[in-house]
Amino acid sequence: MKFLVTGAAGFIGFHTAMRLCQAGHQVLGIDNLNDYYSVELKQARLSQLTGMPNFSFIQQDIADRDGMQVLFQKHQFERVIHLAAQAGVRYSLENPHVYADANLSGFVNILEGCRHNAVSHLVYASSSSVYGMNSKVPFAIDDAVDCPISLYAATKRANELMAHTYAHLYRIPTTGLRFFTVYGPWGRPDMAPFKFTKAILDSQPIDIYNNGDMSRDFTYIDDVVEGIVRIQGCPPPYADESEQARQGAPARLFNIGLGSPVRLLDFVGCIEAATGVQAIKHMQPMQPGDVPQTWADTSALAQRTGFRPETPLQEGVTRFVDWYCDFYGV
Repeated sequence: MKFLVTGAAGFIGFHTAMRLCQAGHQVLGIDNLNDYYSVELKQARLSQLTGMPNFSFIQQDIADRDGMQVLFQKHQFERVIHLAAQAGVRYSLENPHVYADANLSGFVNILEGCRHNAVSHLVYASSSSVYGMNSKVPFAIDDAVDCPISLYAATKRANELMAHTYAHLYRIPTTGLRFFTVYGPWGRPDMAPFKFTKAILDSQPIDIYNNGDMSRDFTYIDDVVEGIVRIQGCPPPYADESEQARQGAPARLFNIGLGSPVRLLDFVGCIEAATGVQAIKHMQPMQPGDVPQTWADTSALAQRTGFRPETPLQEGVTRFVDWYCDFYGV
């Protein structure tokens, strides 16, 4: 099949594009290569992809309405996996307009491209952040998500509502995936696993927020990609099935997480074990926009695809640390 993968130079986008290419699909990747974090790392990811004969790349900003219209018209994609976004909770507190441009305007451009060019399935990235301060655990896809506590979370929830609207109005099958703290080789430098590993190996202190009383449902990248690939092959049904008849649109949402939250201090312990270095810990208060815990209920994903993420934390952390040391020559 012919795929568009947005954010192909990003962490999840790179791994997803690679997996699709290895399966024999034609993949066009786009990315604006912004400097939110190291452009050199993004270029290094792309260098891995450009060796694939069925991969091509165009530097393109999804917020560019005219450019996206031309892209869709020219290439006539069968399926779209939309992973480009302005990420980061804390960054959204200081730079709100870039979130409006990428995550709102950019997403409208994706939806319009799918609408006018007969895309058979749009799979897009949402986030566990939409659950906000939800106290019910584990987080289930039918939980209320009406109170986001960061602009980033609000834009991701807006994406879900926008996708549902387009699915209802134009019968575009859409699937949103709420990712839970993805980590692994080629990971993002702005995320805790990368920042902690770098600081520990450099004998620098790490900040532990909420005095360590936080937990996250850390999910290994290979499990996330497996979920994406399986879901893209399962477009939501139309209103001939009872669930969709009630919902009124070929739109669905799924959590992708390990389903096993880990205390932040225990996660640091895994990095210490993998590096053989003791962390210097600075306890800090809770930061604005943060939540005390995340925990994915993945039963809907398992029911639909027969798959549950399963990579053990220590195994995943060791793979990440090995990649980090190799890539940076530590």
